[in-house]
Amino acid sequence: MLAREASRPGYAAACLRTNGGRATITKTKANKLGEVERVYRILRDWLITAKLPPGEFLSEADVAERCGTSRTPVREACTRLMQDKWLSRIRRKGFLVTPISVRDIVDMYQYRKVLECFAAEKVAQTATAQQIAELRGLLAPENNPDAELAAILRANGAFHRRLAELAGNERVVSQVNLTLAYVNRLDTLCTQTVPGWIGHTDILRAIAAHQPADARRAMEVHIDDSRDKMIRLFGA
Repeated sequence: MLAREASRPGYAAACLRTNGGRATITKTKANKLGEVERVYRILRDWLITAKLPPGEFLSEADVAERCGTSRTPVREACTRLMQDKWLSRIRRKGFLVTPISVRDIVDMYQYRKVLECFAAEKVAQTATAQQIAELRGLLAPENNPDAELAAILRANGAFHRRLAELAGNERVVSQVNLTLAYVNRLDTLCTQTVPGWIGHTDILRAIAAHQPADARRAMEVHIDDSRDKMIRLFGA
């Protein structure tokens, strides 16, 4: 039966038209998904770097214009950002950059301690001289009085991410990366308002000395101090 259909006049052309249509649909869908991803990454970067500060209202039309796209990709990207807890929806109006509460800060830094105290302790047990030198190099900007804030923030994120990687637990790496996105925004907002920077000297010293308990404790103190600084800013 299939052979008879294939011999029918116009069958091949019909198949080409059908397959071509499917290819066009697939390509269109891929382009749409690519545009949503592009807008999502732009907005997420603006959120992390506090270019979209907490409490700011976003209209789909305004965001579409700023991103050079239509409203549909903006709506879908913002829906993803809602799932990530960056945005809240305002019915029939647009989206709101989710305000930061003291409860959010306490919860997030408590979670950081679970992840990063484990990482610090683990790395103190296993770190090689080369890895310790690498970690020290990552922190160079925070010891440079002429370093710009952006460089210090990048160094901070790179240090914490690399520490998680060296701990050798992929789930910890994934969760640390997710958490650091929110921390980066808090650090950006905080350093613009509250002077001073909480460094990593004690953490690195304990790791270099291969003292796991001291490394865990140093990380705990580092995270607690960072949390308290954020609470002073956002709890005022």
